[in-house]
Amino acid sequence: MSKLFLVPTPIGNLKDITFRAIEVLKEVDFILAEDTRTSGKLLKHFQITTPAYSHHMHNEHKTVEGIIQKLKTGQQVALISDAGTPAISDPGFLLTREAIANGIEVECLPGATAFVPALVNSGLPNDKFIFEGFLPVKKGRQTRFLALAEETRTMIFYESPHKLLKTLKDMQAYFGEDRQVSVSRELTKMYEETVRGTLLEVFNHFDKKPPKGEIVMVVGGKGK
Repeated sequence: MSKLFLVPTPIGNLKDITFRAIEVLKEVDFILAEDTRTSGKLLKHFQITTPAYSHHMHNEHKTVEGIIQKLKTGQQVALISDAGTPAISDPGFLLTREAIANGIEVECLPGATAFVPALVNSGLPNDKFIFEGFLPVKKGRQTRFLALAEETRTMIFYESPHKLLKTLKDMQAYFGEDRQVSVSRELTKMYEETVRGTLLEVFNHFDKKPPKGEIVMVVGGKGK
């Protein structure tokens, strides 16, 4: 029976993959990977020999129809991203939507997602939160910050290391330099680090110690 599996992969430490994820990746007809070179290391480590093909943000609009046609023939397909859960700031939404529209079963396995451990270990309220992913770089950035300035829930962002200082500076301007923030980088990896404090304090920390690696920012909401 045709089926699309969305399979989370480790965000750093290979031991974080689940037994079930390995089983699915070995049993499907083929794997769709964001970057076959990156995923190739993971597949080789777990002796997964299933054919893998490229499916990323630059080609997904062109490849979705062909994948749907293969699924309609009864094949089973697994979609993985370079790290974490597919479709969370990664390709996956378009294919999932089309599969559902064509009556193809979709199943997402539980597994790694970078923002969850970053939120939980931030010390900020996590009963209610919003996930913003990556902020606009230019167009729409100011508009987004103005809207978020009134947000009372905890906010979660992804950011690249070379843009972190600019984003922390922008947040000081829109949220106030005393707003609480927790910045986690290199989660599950050897040099994992979480820095907590006010926006000004965390900015000063990374101004003296330039950040490296994947970054998750957790920002407190506006006080009532």
